Amino acid sequence: MSATAARPDATVAGSADVADTASIGAGTRVWHLAQVREDATVGRNCIIGRGAYVGPGVRLGDNVKLQNHALVYEPARLDDGVFIGPAAVLTNDEYPRAVTPDGRLKTGDDWTAVGVTIGTGAAIGARAVCVAPVRIGRWATVAAGAVVTRDVPDFALVVGVPARRVGWVGRAGVPLVADGDGRYVCPRTGQRHVERDGQLTEE
Repeated sequence: MSATAARPDATVAGSADVADTASIGAGTRVWHLAQVREDATVGRNCIIGRGAYVGPGVRLGDNVKLQNHALVYEPARLDDGVFIGPAAVLTNDEYPRAVTPDGRLKTGDDWTAVGVTIGTGAAIGARAVCVAPVRIGRWATVAAGAVVTRDVPDFALVVGVPARRVGWVGRAGVPLVADGDGRYVCPRTGQRHVERDGQLTEE
């Protein structure tokens, strides 16, 4: 069965593997060798890059971009406008083992999947790893190669291994400029923000 024929409002490459029970929104493009598993939901106008993986039951909002070879394991939840860079990984196993303590190969009944949650407009850089069950806040940016092991606030810019906050970013992704008294401004959009108790909000 042709995936494209089965989903006339989406573009699905012939080499992509899209489960019959997956939901693909109108205007979405699924590129070569990508896999979208059973009961996954992909919103409208998304891009699922070459070799990307979307696990069973994963939920992607509208206008989400998964770049080539990004791996999004269940039960991840991504809000609208999320960017996942090339080869980034969202994990789902807190205590990974191939076998049980007695040496038996583990099955799905031997562990409980935990997911990464990513807020609206956030961006995960190339080859970054988000270790479940972390939450990445709205419009936050995780730098390329970072390893996120704890929750990231809205608008935070985090880098390193383990990831730590080094600044704030606005909706445009550009680092904000301090403007005195806990206030910041986006040099691109002019949007103003205020920091209180380690959290940033828009004015």
